[in-house]
Amino acid sequence: MISDPHLDGRAGIDADLVKRLLAAQFPQWSDLPVTPVEVDGWDNRTYRLGEELTVRLPTAPGYVPAVEKEHRWLSVLAPHLPVPIPVSVALGEPGEGYPHPWSVRRWLDGDTARPDRIADLPAFAESLAEFLLALQRVDATDGPAAGAHSFHRGAPPAYYDDETRNCLRTLAGHLDTDRAAAVWDAALAAEWRGEPVWFHGDVAHGNLLVRDGKLAAVLDFGTCGVGDPSCDLVIAWTMFAGPSREAFRRTVGQDAGTWARARGWALWKALLGLADDVRQDRPLAAGNLRVVEEVLTDHDLA
Repeated sequence: MISDPHLDGRAGIDADLVKRLLAAQFPQWSDLPVTPVEVDGWDNRTYRLGEELTVRLPTAPGYVPAVEKEHRWLSVLAPHLPVPIPVSVALGEPGEGYPHPWSVRRWLDGDTARPDRIADLPAFAESLAEFLLALQRVDATDGPAAGAHSFHRGAPPAYYDDETRNCLRTLAGHLDTDRAAAVWDAALAAEWRGEPVWFHGDVAHGNLLVRDGKLAAVLDFGTCGVGDPSCDLVIAWTMFAGPSREAFRRTVGQDAGTWARARGWALWKALLGLADDVRQDRPLAAGNLRVVEEVLTDHDLA
């Protein structure tokens, strides 16, 4: 399935541009149909290329470092992982008025993960945890150390301290900011002391594919790198709850400090959205409010 072609063109990227880039740089694929994917990300625009490939183009300079990183490393990671990931097969150059590098990748079949598409959510949570553990076991030697390219996922959450505390000030009177500050303080105090390991950096339902009710692929490694894996645990609160959360927690393991930092990462992201709601005079997003409350409760029980 594809999206409405009339919506094509976000960030100045459209199917015609992709066709011109292919004709100029990869003529062997220039006769294949190019169609926007049904579910597109924000950092990149993705197009289906024929039946077996996709073209992925960053929408802004901040997302450019991911292109070469993924081209270099995903083929290294893929053989060690229990489900497929989007391996790059060609690296394109700026051209045809488009200023960034871009890539051609293998197409992966599946539907975006939603609870109604998952046959057994606790089993799905276990499968995802096993994927993350397999990722952490891959040799991290010479891997890209966490930093600006990963938007500081994999680094200490302290990078976002000022931003988080500004959000807490904005949200005073809208939620329990004292409890939220305690969660954040605990995350900062739980210093990472382990050996750097591979992390994905954006484990969210939109980056997971399901087929026949089971985990089928993991997408979008643009924020991946080598460092602290606590950022990959955020899905415990954003997607899982009750038995599925417990299954994920039990299977993925990790020490108390890693879970404290994970709560900090989840809190930071939810607070960003809620603070923006306040500034824009919008109703507070129910999903972000739920994440905050569940993170606070989890902290109280830790």
